[in-house]
Amino acid sequence: MINFLKKGVIISYILVFSFIFLMMLSGLLGFILIQLRQSTEKLAWNESLEVAEAGINYYRWCINNEAEDQCEMEKDYLDPSGILVGHFSLEINSKIACGATVQRNIVSTGWTAKFPSVKRKISAIYTRESIAKYSYILNNDVWVGADHQIRGPYQCNGGIRMDGSNQSSVSSAKNEWACNSSFGCSPCPTANGCHIDGSTCICPGVFTTTANPRQDLFNFPVPPFDFNGVTIDLAIIKDKADDYPQDKYWPPVTTIDAQGKGYHVKFKDNGTIEVWIITRLNSVYGYSLEENWHYDYFLIQNEYLYKTVSIDPSCSVYFFEDNLWVEGVVNGTVTMASANLIDANKDTDIVLPGNIDYVSLNNTDALGLIGERNILIGPQSPNNTILRGIFLAQKGRFSRNHYQNNFRDSLVIYGSIISNGRVGTQWTSSGIVVSGYYKRESYIDPNMIYQPPPYVPYLNPQFKMINWEEL
Repeated sequence: MINFLKKGVIISYILVFSFIFLMMLSGLLGFILIQLRQSTEKLAWNESLEVAEAGINYYRWCINNEAEDQCEMEKDYLDPSGILVGHFSLEINSKIACGATVQRNIVSTGWTAKFPSVKRKISAIYTRESIAKYSYILNNDVWVGADHQIRGPYQCNGGIRMDGSNQSSVSSAKNEWACNSSFGCSPCPTANGCHIDGSTCICPGVFTTTANPRQDLFNFPVPPFDFNGVTIDLAIIKDKADDYPQDKYWPPVTTIDAQGKGYHVKFKDNGTIEVWIITRLNSVYGYSLEENWHYDYFLIQNEYLYKTVSIDPSCSVYFFEDNLWVEGVVNGTVTMASANLIDANKDTDIVLPGNIDYVSLNNTDALGLIGERNILIGPQSPNNTILRGIFLAQKGRFSRNHYQNNFRDSLVIYGSIISNGRVGTQWTSSGIVVSGYYKRESYIDPNMIYQPPPYVPYLNPQFKMINWEEL
């Protein structure tokens, strides 16, 4: 009897300990399964981000291959072996200017096939780089004076004598170039890397005769810049301006007034543009390398206000089929072009008689000026001149001619100069300033690199990502 009792006790112990063991085992297994599921969900969390990234890359391909109409807004994502990994859905918001898309905001949501409830969402902004990335883009040889401070990339297809200060790259497409007396190379500055070949002074693609520049930022030779690629077909701007009824296309001024000599545009800080008809111009005797001594008819003597126009935010493009004077305070984002596309034998110029400034510097105001030939600072410019904008002289040059005994203290440019011809705003003789500005500063405007005014040329037609964030 006692043995049976002992056996019963042992069986009870076995049952109790077996139950305890099973409870512990089930808890351990449950813990392991929870950890395994959490690990799997964590893997799915990471994979969901990769799937969302795939959605961004997919739509970027659509943009750059002009296939947006055929692109799906929700799509399966497969691994390289063709196995389904997950899905992504897309939301697209576009910024439109003059009927053309200038910026895409892509929102992509991704999830895996195994854990569809685990989703991640990212947003990316795609746009293109404009010519505002450069402080200067030139298609000719140039001499940067010792007074000039340049803060932005300086790109030139010709040779560069860089005596000013630079805070970014100075690049020339030439390995060597012939530097003549108009660039101060008479006598030849042989102590600065130049040498005499026969009667010609040959200098490196970029060189200096001062201690001002950072020579470690000199680059030459570099591939030549496609200057034709950054010029715009002015007929496109004319057609776009002519499509809108809100006073965007302005014909030759003589069709309005037989005594007309050109248009004078004054930007007003209230978001309007005053268009004046010039009826009489005074001349100033001046000199340029292209025209030698001649008379410039840049001084406005008589004019009258013809019309006041409100800047149209949906398409702020204006085309003038005549010479154009521009100044004032810009409130909005505007592109303004001057060209004579009626008479192939005539080219127009843009004259800058005064300051050009913005109401706001927070990326809401911008100006692009496109001249068929020259963009010239007039002899009547302020003593301390400020110019904001992108200034593109397609066939000619951006400059200020030499006017005798006509001196100004300073010129500050915030933006970009794109000039086919040689740039010059200071004239010297034997190292002494004889005309123009004593001190000059040039800054790029980073706000216009990715959000330029309409029809300002892009450096590359491909859209690139400028912002990424997880939502």
